[in-house]
Amino acid sequence: MSRSPGLPSPDELERRIGELRAAVRRAIAAGDRREARHLRAELRKAEKAWDDAVLGEPAPAPRGEGERGLLPVRDQVHQALTLLGAPAAPKLIGSVYAAFFPGEIPGTRLTSLRRDEERSFRTAPYARPYYLCAALTADLLAPARGLLTVSTWPLEQRIVGPLSPRTDFLTCALRLAEHAGRGTPSPDAQRLLWRFASNIPGAVTGTVGTADPAVLAEAARAELDVHREPDRRRREAAAARARERLDDAERLFGSRLRAVRASGRRPAINGENAP
Repeated sequence: MSRSPGLPSPDELERRIGELRAAVRRAIAAGDRREARHLRAELRKAEKAWDDAVLGEPAPAPRGEGERGLLPVRDQVHQALTLLGAPAAPKLIGSVYAAFFPGEIPGTRLTSLRRDEERSFRTAPYARPYYLCAALTADLLAPARGLLTVSTWPLEQRIVGPLSPRTDFLTCALRLAEHAGRGTPSPDAQRLLWRFASNIPGAVTGTVGTADPAVLAEAARAELDVHREPDRRRREAAAARARERLDDAERLFGSRLRAVRASGRRPAINGENAP
């Protein structure tokens, strides 16, 4: 992927992000909240620039049989999640990458990815510009089974409550439709859009198996307006509890030894709560 002359490379942005993270921690330790807020704003800009540099606007490319992705698996997953903008299961992540990016994500590599990311974070916290981490359940603040997120997302975005599966589905549909609408969707992208459209009222208007990105986006946006606010309130309440009761690693990967209920009680772990 090419980049414009004069723009920093992803490696340069990674170094800048690392420097800003360290500066934020120093400002907080010194009690300088004003400087910490300023540095956090700069950090968010650098992280967005890194996302833009890596995600870009790649066009679908023909793929020969057996061709693998051009990037490391974690970067491929990061690209797909950045496009989706919501917690997603590995199967959807793989489908999105195959539809909108050159190459494929080997399914076998996704099995241990989150564990590898957690191990890396606990060994050297914040050494990377982002981590692929777990979504957290709103009630227990435990890892949501089978859902991946990105560490640089706001905590509220990485939490899933009772309404979140539907709002996240609609969010993904809206973002994919808007992205596809900027060009001519590939056959893989059309099939993926159809899967979303067939589950959203008013999104199917044409031939079976095809979806108009503009119509899909409008239908997804209309239903999302109904569910977004109550889902947001539940997520924000859970995020406040997580910030109060979980450490940095637990806020990314969930608590393994306990689950934190809304009441504050910490029940013993059982089969349902295990990651």
